[in-house]
Amino acid sequence: MAAVGAARALRAGGCRYSRFSSSFSSGGGERAGPRFRPPAGSRRDWIGPPDKRSNLRPVIFHVPPHESPLERRLRELREETQAWNQSFWARQNTAFQREKEEFIYSRLKARGLEARDETDLYAPRLFTSQ
Repeated sequence: MAAVGAARALRAGGCRYSRFSSSFSSGGGERAGPRFRPPAGSRRDWIGPPDKRSNLRPVIFHVPPHESPLERRLRELREETQAWNQSFWARQNTAFQREKEEFIYSRLKARGLEARDETDLYAPRLFTSQ
């Protein structure tokens, strides 16, 4: 049921992607936050495009006009969790990419090969035994 409602909300324009731009400071402990704020009359959470470093979609949570203290606490905890996830996965993905490149270059060097750019037509197989 919830998936059907979400699909209808997307088709009806409940979530907007085109005008959302995120600028989370990935890698650090602080979060810059999204630059765009939905209009005051918006009644849904806004979900942005995936962050380049963390691959997570940032969310701007809807604040109801008569939000109870318990609802406010839940929303704030969700925002904190989202910020932590953004930071964690940005650091993880950056470290993974760096270590992957180091590993590939070390394997190439061990075989006496050089790294080639993407314009070369010949690409040697890195991990097959000769």
